[in-house]
Amino acid sequence: MSFDSVSISRPTGLGGWLTGGTVVFALAVMAAGWFFAPGLETLFEAWQTPEYSHGPLIPVISALLFLRHLRVVPVRPGAIPGRWPGAVVVAFAVLFAAAGRLAGIGEIVAYSLILWVAGILLISFGWRRGVEFWPSVLHLVYMLPLPGVLYYKLSAFLQLISSEIGVDILRFLGVSVFLEGNIIDLGTLQLHVAEACSGLRYLFPILSFSYVFAILYTGPKWHKAVLLLAAAPITMLMNSVRIAVAGLIVQHWGPSHLEGFSHFFEGWVIFVISVALLFLLARMLMLLSFQGAGARREALDLDLANIWPQVNRLKLIMPSPSMIAAFLLPLAGALTFKSLPERGVGEIERTPFALFPTELGAWQSGPSIALDAPVARRLAADDYHSVNLYGADSPAAVNFFSAWYADQSKGGVHSPEICLPGSGWEIASLERVDIAPELGWDGRFNINRAVIQKGMVRQVVYYWFEQRGRKVAWDFAAKAWLVVDGVQTGRTDGALVRLTTPVVPGESEATAEARLRSVTQELLPLLPIYLPGDAGAPR
Repeated sequence: MSFDSVSISRPTGLGGWLTGGTVVFALAVMAAGWFFAPGLETLFEAWQTPEYSHGPLIPVISALLFLRHLRVVPVRPGAIPGRWPGAVVVAFAVLFAAAGRLAGIGEIVAYSLILWVAGILLISFGWRRGVEFWPSVLHLVYMLPLPGVLYYKLSAFLQLISSEIGVDILRFLGVSVFLEGNIIDLGTLQLHVAEACSGLRYLFPILSFSYVFAILYTGPKWHKAVLLLAAAPITMLMNSVRIAVAGLIVQHWGPSHLEGFSHFFEGWVIFVISVALLFLLARMLMLLSFQGAGARREALDLDLANIWPQVNRLKLIMPSPSMIAAFLLPLAGALTFKSLPERGVGEIERTPFALFPTELGAWQSGPSIALDAPVARRLAADDYHSVNLYGADSPAAVNFFSAWYADQSKGGVHSPEICLPGSGWEIASLERVDIAPELGWDGRFNINRAVIQKGMVRQVVYYWFEQRGRKVAWDFAAKAWLVVDGVQTGRTDGALVRLTTPVVPGESEATAEARLRSVTQELLPLLPIYLPGDAGAPR
């Protein structure tokens, strides 16, 4: 986007807009819309959920931040240097999005769209001037859904803290309440994690507003950092207050009055109060910074004068080879994917868990254990199996649980590291270990070994992720392999395997762990028929 200083004399009206540069720019935008369409679809789907319902506002706010900054950028006549780095960024965005399209993961395509926007700005203004617009580009991150792994980890962490603070407030007010994980027992009513912590859905829009506050704040930079970091504590505090008020309502008026309160308080009330607290914090910081000084100024620079005329600067766009490249790269990508045959492997051949054997060597299988309906809905597995295995000489059973997903591109496996604390279990220790030597496995067999505790009950847990035969301990690594497999083969199936046994009185954790290793040894030859894979199988 080269801005021509003499273009003010160009014809007004439609003729003033139909220049060679604006045509190329419009074609580049249309080509990008075609190529990044799966990412846009993912965004529109995410924006239908409460957590990301603020999403449509983010591009609008980012555009206003950009136009606001553009007011102080003078029109530069002549050729603009340093535009090809922008074309490189656009090329990288196209490659990144291509990987997401091959893997069938729309989130990756959506993330790539922000890189494309950054590349267009670098092409338009050159490297030196273009990088100055990073605040408005970075703000677009807030319109994106978080990767599932990160979302569940963050939510579980914030929910636990929020629940604990809410219960502390209730106890301070004299309300009898018991907390087990994210289950808040009020005697006459139990609030589960989803009910007790739904106020956290406003964390994401409040984070966006704290970012905008930090940009518009007129005080020192460390004040800006305080405003930016204040969003999460404010949201957790408001949700904790909500939990406490819910407890008081149950205590004094009964559970029947809780539903109406929840519908009211879970709405925009939390959001509005949180934004008001952010503004109050900004005002307090400003007053402290100018304490004793004669001058006073507003905490936030909300001057929006003369930003709309900046839109007319699109008429100053001049064609350039780098802008043409920004048009041709996504166009070529879109045409390539249109010509590719439909990817995917169809229905994956596997044996359903319903045919799981009743004997595994020296271990006998008990009856299958069905999950509660709400738990099964949250799990959302295509097939799962939970069963206790009993050994003739074993003082305790070993629970085998596995959940299999045919397609993890829009969700998939949730780590027990997230689920266990939410159900009241405390993780006493967690380490990733390679148990291949103990099992005689050819290659690496990475698992998570955990010791969990609830009251006086202790259990030892093995769990790992199955990615086409690979044994993966780290959930982020499992998602990385998901992308690799999706790009290479179109397959996005995978599974979680978990083994649990109690530490009975009088025995050591090592003795209990020996039971897990024994069952694992018996399971290995069977798993491939239930969890199909063609990588990392035993040789």
